[in-house]
Amino acid sequence: MALTARIRTRDGWAVSHAVVTVTDMTGAQVLRAEADDEGAVRDATELAPGPYTVIITAVGYAPAASTAIVTASGRAAVGTVTLARQGGAELPPPGPWTVDPAHSTVGAVAQHLGISSVRGRFTNFTAAVEIAPDDVTKSRVETVIRAASIDTGNDMRDTHLRSSDFLDVETYPEITYRSTGLTVAGPDRWTVHGELTMRGVVRPVDLDLAYLGTGADPWGGTRAAFRATAELRREDFAMDYNQVVQAGIAAIGTTLKVELDVQAVQGDALPQP
Repeated sequence: MALTARIRTRDGWAVSHAVVTVTDMTGAQVLRAEADDEGAVRDATELAPGPYTVIITAVGYAPAASTAIVTASGRAAVGTVTLARQGGAELPPPGPWTVDPAHSTVGAVAQHLGISSVRGRFTNFTAAVEIAPDDVTKSRVETVIRAASIDTGNDMRDTHLRSSDFLDVETYPEITYRSTGLTVAGPDRWTVHGELTMRGVVRPVDLDLAYLGTGADPWGGTRAAFRATAELRREDFAMDYNQVVQAGIAAIGTTLKVELDVQAVQGDALPQP
């Protein structure tokens, strides 16, 4: 092979749609090759010995350039080239990812009596993520939560939260979130724009998302980790119930802080045990 190269993301993932362009010292293009599914470039075009400029491009990534020396044998090994996401932000490789509920948490925090917090979580939910291959801002996430699965560690409180004063789970058994787009908020940070439906009310809700990286799991799969937060006003979802205690202090705060810790498995379904 005259020219060989490996194109990777910062996490070590193959960039299968990368294009390698080689120019001579006059700027004339002498070779153009595409990476395969493994992010590898292998081209047999014979080049005259000497220095060349190698430019690697891929949609959604910042271009990279380097100098390669073609030896007397006519070969040039560029080695591994790391491409950074356009704008410096990273996400997992494109394609479907399925959230693993057993290793994820959908939680909320409410202020209690103005001095402490009550934490709860939903124990029954499903979610899927689709990372767009070309324009990552078109990636999507959809989540369905069973409202009755709220768990704050207190049966009496949970029963009240399921009632018509709050979640009204008999009438509205599901809480859903569907994204409408992403914007870059910094390296490894994104703002997810979407619509939250709760108690039959639809409101726009933005999630502050941090991508924590990817890695192999013990079951032969690949996982990505995320953390996201948002703040909701209870009155926006027709949850106006409150109890005023002494000195005019409300028993429950008017806002909820949503906290999501998510593991997603690469693929459109969770692996079978």
